[in-house]
Amino acid sequence: MVILLRMVILGLFFHYRILHPVKDAYGLWLTSIICEIWFAVSWIFDQFPKWSPIERETYLDRLSLRYEKEGKPSELASVDVFVSTVDPLKEPPLITANTVLSILAADYPIDKVACYVSDDGAAMLTFEALSETSEFARKWVPFCKKFSIEPRAPEWYFAEKVDYLRDKVEPTFVKERRAMKREYEEFKVRINGLVAMAQKVPEEGWTMQDGTPWPGNNVRDHPGMIQVFLGQNGVKDIEGNELPHLIYVSREKRPGFDHHKKAGAMNSLIRVSAVISNAPYILNVDCDHYINNSKALREAMCFLMDPQAGKKICYVQFPQRFDGIDRHDRYSNRNVVFFDINMKGLDGIQGPIYVGTGCVFRRQALYGYDAPKKTKPPGKTCNCWPNWCCCFGSRKKTKSKKSKDANNKKKIKSREASTQIHALENIEEGIEGIDSEKSTLMPQIKFEKKFGQSPVFIASALLEEGGVPRGASSASLLKEAIHVISCGYEDKTEWGKEVGWIYGSVTEDILTGFKMHCHGWRSVYCIPKRPAFKGSAPINLSDRLHQVLRWALGSVEILLSRHCPIWYGYGCGLKPLERFSYINSVVYPLTSLPLLAYCTLPAVCLLTGKFIVPEISNYASLLFMGLFISIAATSILEMQWGKVGIDDLWRNEQFWVIGGVSSHFFALLQGLLKVLAGVSTNFTVTSKAADDGEFSELYLFKWTSLLIPPMTLMIINIIGVVVGISDAISNGYETWGPLFGRLFFAIWVIVHLYPFLKGFMGKQNRLPTIIIVWSILLASIFSLLWVRINPFLARGGIVLEVCGLDCN
Repeated sequence: MVILLRMVILGLFFHYRILHPVKDAYGLWLTSIICEIWFAVSWIFDQFPKWSPIERETYLDRLSLRYEKEGKPSELASVDVFVSTVDPLKEPPLITANTVLSILAADYPIDKVACYVSDDGAAMLTFEALSETSEFARKWVPFCKKFSIEPRAPEWYFAEKVDYLRDKVEPTFVKERRAMKREYEEFKVRINGLVAMAQKVPEEGWTMQDGTPWPGNNVRDHPGMIQVFLGQNGVKDIEGNELPHLIYVSREKRPGFDHHKKAGAMNSLIRVSAVISNAPYILNVDCDHYINNSKALREAMCFLMDPQAGKKICYVQFPQRFDGIDRHDRYSNRNVVFFDINMKGLDGIQGPIYVGTGCVFRRQALYGYDAPKKTKPPGKTCNCWPNWCCCFGSRKKTKSKKSKDANNKKKIKSREASTQIHALENIEEGIEGIDSEKSTLMPQIKFEKKFGQSPVFIASALLEEGGVPRGASSASLLKEAIHVISCGYEDKTEWGKEVGWIYGSVTEDILTGFKMHCHGWRSVYCIPKRPAFKGSAPINLSDRLHQVLRWALGSVEILLSRHCPIWYGYGCGLKPLERFSYINSVVYPLTSLPLLAYCTLPAVCLLTGKFIVPEISNYASLLFMGLFISIAATSILEMQWGKVGIDDLWRNEQFWVIGGVSSHFFALLQGLLKVLAGVSTNFTVTSKAADDGEFSELYLFKWTSLLIPPMTLMIINIIGVVVGISDAISNGYETWGPLFGRLFFAIWVIVHLYPFLKGFMGKQNRLPTIIIVWSILLASIFSLLWVRINPFLARGGIVLEVCGLDCN
């Protein structure tokens, strides 16, 4: 109701603004009108998906009662966990090790978990660190399970400033904890030693312990590598218990092949895991997102294994929570408005979008199959009534009609199966009536076109409930696993198009979730009381802006592709309001253009003495007041049901302006260059938090061109404020009244850029001189050009007036 009321007020507001132009500053007025209309449309698209927010609750005890009966093996589904990493110097191996340890120690049946680590940089440092991690896991995993500690990432467990003795009754806990802390510190020193050694690469390249050269010495040209660290050869923990699988994977890379960055690495993990363990569900996490809640997998299974609604769920998305953020969160790293307001709203429609990490997938949904259709209960027919009912025709005729309908349905299904394989049922119907030789050849060809030439992988893809095909030895499976990660495996298949993570954007997460929703699946948003996952946020503004740049660039790539939600996927399972949310997620970088113009307008108004609004009448005052009240009302409602504080809402608003005038603008330029001119740009891996002291690099600014636009806007608005106040002082008190509106407009921009201003005025580090020089230069050029050109004033020439003095 409040949203509808605000839309009515917006309509009245624009009706007044359009019918009351500012004639002596027509250009300023027209620019402001265009910008305000764009902002209003963006707001409407943002509000539509929030109409029916929901909050879910799980009951883990009921899950255990159903699937973990006493005296019987656990019937919980198996889960393959994917951890992706690229550069160990930017993504520290200690952070990756903690993520892996939290997975291995999760509160889930040991034989149901397999952890796959994708090393897309083929770094020997990652390999050696993972070897050390597997050894330490033999001690860490039984310690976690014995004392039920949280979190199960040792770095954050030992760093917690809480009473670790609370609820602990075992007399040996203190002694074992101290011993484990000492073991972890020794493990940490060994990892740090590996990192120090990796700083200087030998001229002949790295060599392994047996003296052979490391296969990944050439990052762009190396064979595929797989190493099983845990889960075979009888490796057990120190108490003699089995451990989950831990498998290192580095896919083959050769020159001349497009490897599709993270999306290609994830698709390689899908195939490797399908060959080795083939769990029906897949959890993917970034290397810096550890499991903070050991029951996170059980939380997801409450939805995915639900007997009624679970079959239509393609993934369960958890919110992202972060460590190492200062209390004020000046750069809006927590992003709570998106995770606690927008995502809850989407969960009431068709489910949240996929955000790239902390997500548990149904494997069959990743294979590009349609969601199962709901079977309608049979309606009443003549069979339900006596023979004398008024329905004409006998039962026999009804049966013949039914058989005719069934034949027609079979023909339609077989036609669909011949064009594209969407479900196993279609394939089975499509091969009926063909002789035995063709019936085995025909589906095999179709499967090879879809999944590639791997009989083992195709056989595993047919197993909806997961599991490895019987009769296969470990050696043969590993050989097949090497085959499916070869760089030419995906050629002439549907990988990246209809199967797996979708290619075509650096933000493969949005595109992948969008395709699943187009296939009729729905997703679920799960927010446990204890956060399921926690990660490391960018540690300074420069890294944060580069992260936002990558997200925005991915949105621009989707906007300019055939998968754009504006025109793709009609007539399928995507709901209209869900489409609005996807449209909003790809068009938001366009807002950078009107935002840049709108943030420049206050300085222009102060330098020229003009304004974008004519003299305000009583009616206009009521409209402005109503607009501000409606904005406040919608914000209060969102804070109430999203449980978001006003400071989080304000920080989100501030960074929307900072990111909009910098990262989003450059992303738009880069996206256009990539699509129109074929100039591709490589995104930078965001640096993860290190342990150099709490918030030590919060105000560190690294050189980047992204900092120039907000700096320039701040300088010209400050110049405008100084000029406006100086002009009012020199012209008398009558000019102060009109000045207040222009001052409010300029201060609005400066306040939104306040975190940026505070950043380079902080104690730790100063802003690079080159940014100050460029910003002052651009601001000075703009101001001088304005004085010379001044396009919004009429050209009447020099006005000559009689001074009134008698010079004779």
